[in-house]
Amino acid sequence: MNAPSLRSVHRLWLLALLCPVPLGAGPDPIETVGKAATEWVKTRAETVRLESDWATQRELLESTVSALNDRAGRLEDERNNLRAKTARDRSELESLQTKNRAAADGLQVVGTRLTAVGESLIQLRPSLPPRLSAALEMSYRSLAGSELGLAERMQLTMTVLNRCAQFNRIVTGGEEVLTIDGEGGAKSFEVIYWGLSHGYALDRAGGKAWYGSPGPQGWRWEACPNAARPVTELLTIYNDKAEPVFVAVPAKLGHLSAETSHP
Repeated sequence: MNAPSLRSVHRLWLLALLCPVPLGAGPDPIETVGKAATEWVKTRAETVRLESDWATQRELLESTVSALNDRAGRLEDERNNLRAKTARDRSELESLQTKNRAAADGLQVVGTRLTAVGESLIQLRPSLPPRLSAALEMSYRSLAGSELGLAERMQLTMTVLNRCAQFNRIVTGGEEVLTIDGEGGAKSFEVIYWGLSHGYALDRAGGKAWYGSPGPQGWRWEACPNAARPVTELLTIYNDKAEPVFVAVPAKLGHLSAETSHP
């Protein structure tokens, strides 16, 4: 058999290219290339989109990070300032707590002293002139209470002390109901007091006079024979019914008896 000529070969190749490929003969290269090109275009478009989004997001993120760094710096400064301030506040608070403890201790000492003073005033009450003792009835009754606060106890103590000091600086006189031994119970007398030291009681109708002074058992009245006239004169001068003159009336200095003159 003779070998085919070159022209015959070309014809065979041309026929092969022009003839359709039977089904089942394998994938079409052109279709495969088309699909690959389509996928590449999609991939490239997605890549471009992602790169664009990233560029936009990157600027936003960078500005956000910068703002957060600035805020973090400000917060650190505020934290440091607060630490310094709270350190001063803690120091001042500790100082105040120390002062409060000292004040509380001082108040406790004052309270103890006030209680002792109040008890002394209560014990001294029987030795006060009856008129003053009666005038301080409410203060003494409150002072004897056990539920008093420090301020209230201080106020009551000062009230009693001030009234006593005021009474001791002046001469006080007037009608007063007294219970004097031997006089048959409570009666009205004319009374005059020389401060807290002593006083005189007069029964003008009965012509009797008594000398009053604080004693070991409290205030007491002692009969003063022959003292009715000078005591009457003394009360008359006190009530502005006579010119002031010196009047000799009985008095006691300690355990000694003597006469003293009162204007």
